[in-house]
Amino acid sequence: MHRRVRRLLGSTWLIGLLALVLNTTSAGSSYQQRNGSKPGVTAIKAARMIEVKSDTALADVTVVVDGDRIVAAGTNVPVPADARVIDLGDATLLPGLIDSHTHLLMNLDPAIGDEDASNMLTLTALGNVRRPLLGAAMARQDLEAGITTVRDLGNSGLNGDVALRDAINSGWVPGPRVFASTRALSAAGGQFSGITQEAQPIIANEYAVISGVEDARRAVRQAFFDGADLIKVIVNTGPRVLTLEEMQVIVEEAHRVKKKVAAHADSEQATRIAVDAGVDSVEHAYTVSDDVLKDMAAKHIFLVPTDGSVDAYVDLFVRPRAKSPEEFAAGRKGFIEFARGNHDRLARAIKLGVPIAAGSDMYHAYPGKTRGEASLGVLRAYADAGMRPPDIIKAATVNAAELLGQQTSLGAIEPKMLADIIAVRQDPLKDIAALEHVVFVMKGGEVFKSGETASRKAAISR
Repeated sequence: MHRRVRRLLGSTWLIGLLALVLNTTSAGSSYQQRNGSKPGVTAIKAARMIEVKSDTALADVTVVVDGDRIVAAGTNVPVPADARVIDLGDATLLPGLIDSHTHLLMNLDPAIGDEDASNMLTLTALGNVRRPLLGAAMARQDLEAGITTVRDLGNSGLNGDVALRDAINSGWVPGPRVFASTRALSAAGGQFSGITQEAQPIIANEYAVISGVEDARRAVRQAFFDGADLIKVIVNTGPRVLTLEEMQVIVEEAHRVKKKVAAHADSEQATRIAVDAGVDSVEHAYTVSDDVLKDMAAKHIFLVPTDGSVDAYVDLFVRPRAKSPEEFAAGRKGFIEFARGNHDRLARAIKLGVPIAAGSDMYHAYPGKTRGEASLGVLRAYADAGMRPPDIIKAATVNAAELLGQQTSLGAIEPKMLADIIAVRQDPLKDIAALEHVVFVMKGGEVFKSGETASRKAAISR
């Protein structure tokens, strides 16, 4: 969900769940014990497996995993004699889900107030040292919900997302595979509006501010030196819009070293500039013309629609702050209209052939839900817009893997792919809400969930 919702009703900040980083009782979590050792051979048996590329489900399947890779998958697959067998019974296997747009190092409380103030509180109260600890808690909850890979797109302080990525890769904490962008590139002020002159120097902790093409070039090179896997650009914040020339040099510098560019753009002008510059994905695009969408389809530029359902918008932005029934009704009506516009935009994009990758833009503490559970709400929003369940699954698996440039390793349960596998009890080809109840999570051949976890219980006990 995107910051534009502040125009309808604000959102805010919560420092929380840091203690979960130290909680090691989660079912199936083995990160502390493995000490760099690779898993052995595992055979997973289940009643069904979804082949995401063909929209079909195979019956009575076995998936054989050796180390961190899948070596065989399908029906009538023999179980190796030395394999550990995990029989999931009447369950459906899918590839691990991919969230193409998240912010693990933020967790704003929707009940507090102005978003600028709460963002500033995050920067000053947590700082660049403790924010990765918050990110570790959010990462764990994503993983336990079945999200095994994420693009973390800024709002992570000074390279906190890189620190979190490296900690996960080193086995220090459990979490999804993280593709980090470091600080987002932006015009003056980043995504803040109206903060005092005295407070403005702190913006550099969150955004790499550019003015002119040489600033843009330097910022891209600095991001990659700092460990970025891709570049995130804020094309517009209100009237502050990067120029086409600035965007072109950003894309040129990133593509020169075979890295990708994700462009935050939520106005007609900004989406046009991003697409003309040749970015790899446009995030949000709440206001976008058919002409721009046609160009996105022609250039194979992904749309990452960070939509929420009406219920989610109400739970996050209306219910915590409405002071009367009339205020609640007005807030809900505003979000019904906002969601209707999102539905129209997504339907037009699909009709015109724009590739879609799923992204939650979740950076709020959702009452009663873990971060991962809240992030999966974007899939329900796509269904509300009329998107078919098989296409939603593609958006969160094979399409998202292609956007990451990882289509040979992620996004499908096939031989040679990384063993990122989840299981649900119901059929998500019929009802996408089945993905909100993941009962099994394997990432890279290791089981991280095989039942309800302690961290979920803690997360919803606030």
